[in-house]
Amino acid sequence: MNPIQINFYTRRNCHLCEEAWKILSRLAAEYSLRVEAIDVDTDPRLARLYGQHIPVATWGERELFRHRAREQNLRDLLASCLRDS
Repeated sequence: MNPIQINFYTRRNCHLCEEAWKILSRLAAEYSLRVEAIDVDTDPRLARLYGQHIPVATWGERELFRHRAREQNLRDLLASCLRDS
C-alpha cells in the first residue's frame, strides 16, 4: 500500500502544532502516512490563507483537522476515508 500523503500546515512556536505533530507521528506507521510539515510563514500565500488558523492537516482536498487534533477523531476519520477509497 502506498503511503497516504498528509500535508501538515504549521509554524514555529505553536503549541497546538506540536501536539498535533505528536499525534500524526504516532499514527504515521499505523495508517501508512507520509506527513509533510509545511511552515506557513515561509510562503506569503499560505500565511494569508491560514493566518492564525493552524495547525491544519489535509489529505488531498479533505481537511482532517484545524486548530486542535484529537487522536480518536483522526483515527475514526482515517479509517472511514480508507474504507471509502
